[in-house]
Amino acid sequence: MAKIWILDDEPNIGLSLRLILEREGHTIRVFPSVTDLRAALFQDAPELFLLDVRLPDGSGIDLLRQLNGKPAIMISGHGTIADAVEAIHAGAFDFLEKPLSRDRVLVAIKNALEAERLKAENRDLRQRLSAETPRMIGTSPAWRQVVEQATLAARTDARVLFLGESGTGKELLAAHVHENSAVREGPFIKVNCAAIPAEILESEIFGHEKGAFTGAASQRKGKFELAHQGTLFLDEVGDLAQPAQAKLLRVLQEGEFHRLGSETPIRVSVRVVAATNKDLTVEVKEGRFREDLYYRLAVMPLRVPALREHPQDVAPLARHFLENFCSRNNLRPKTLATETLDLLTAYGWPGNVRELKNLVERMAILTAGEEITAEAAPFELRQPKANATPNSLDSARDSAERETILRALESAQGNVSAAARALGLERTSLHKRLRALGIQR
Repeated sequence: MAKIWILDDEPNIGLSLRLILEREGHTIRVFPSVTDLRAALFQDAPELFLLDVRLPDGSGIDLLRQLNGKPAIMISGHGTIADAVEAIHAGAFDFLEKPLSRDRVLVAIKNALEAERLKAENRDLRQRLSAETPRMIGTSPAWRQVVEQATLAARTDARVLFLGESGTGKELLAAHVHENSAVREGPFIKVNCAAIPAEILESEIFGHEKGAFTGAASQRKGKFELAHQGTLFLDEVGDLAQPAQAKLLRVLQEGEFHRLGSETPIRVSVRVVAATNKDLTVEVKEGRFREDLYYRLAVMPLRVPALREHPQDVAPLARHFLENFCSRNNLRPKTLATETLDLLTAYGWPGNVRELKNLVERMAILTAGEEITAEAAPFELRQPKANATPNSLDSARDSAERETILRALESAQGNVSAAARALGLERTSLHKRLRALGIQR
């Protein structure tokens, strides 16, 4: 039941509406003038207004414009079509003509309250989704620069192409572009071009008609249709097959495409944001990626730095992931010891932010207490690295061998014999390599 205010200078109308609505359980106040209603607004506000269009001291439509989007139904005994159109443009939910029908009034009020309830639920859902969305954590110049560039690009309709290694946060930045763009009220649809088999990728992106191919039992909308008036994020776009590249180019050029098995063009308005961990200029030179498509996608190419390029952001990211994991799983809050954060910061993170997130969650699971100490860190993080000349071939080879041996030792829980068997080495040979690489058991 709702609190409803009625503005009408005819006493009989006000009394009639009060009797009808109070029988339905609503709380009613009736005002004979615009002045009286405005004065009451300083102390209270209803969930719904019923406003007469013309009153001795003002216009209900003018008052409606001052209610900041509050739901209202207009009523009038001598309204015109022009009045109705003006009222709807001003934000009225409905327009009722006198004499008022009881059923018509009740239906209009029910619909208005239901619409307002759905709007409130939508606002609440958006707030909760926003709270759950990963935040732009990081204060390093390298990270802040790409965030600022993405924000500037989002305010235009330029297509953005994020370039960087896997796990660096390209999808997060794509969502950031969407949330700061003119189409933020529309859908944000994601497609991982590398995760979908090539034979069904076109169907996933562009949709298909019933019978278009074996197994197409019904019509299906593709991601482009689902992203209409919103953003389509094409992750790992460098993995698109040549036929799909050609169709994507047509959509970007003409704003239309065909579902598989159909000749009927479908027009869409979609902002495309793409990402790849490949060097597309090399892919273009070697003929695996269309040059014209590359230039269509890379209007605003932005390089996303690897985590090892901004190690000062490791600690705040780790704390965020730990807090989020404990909250999601109803665990008591945990903290990361200083020596643990030092180990995390010193590590190279080949898997970038995604690897850090997974590792922090793993340590949280394995730690019974409230503080995650260095002992909870994987073997390769705790093992000091031998000195080597940076950027040399020998250094790269030793680094790769060291990582392989450390992972084998961790899997074998430090047992050299078991690790040697897993690596296909003699036990004595593995001992020699441990000494050569400076790995302590």
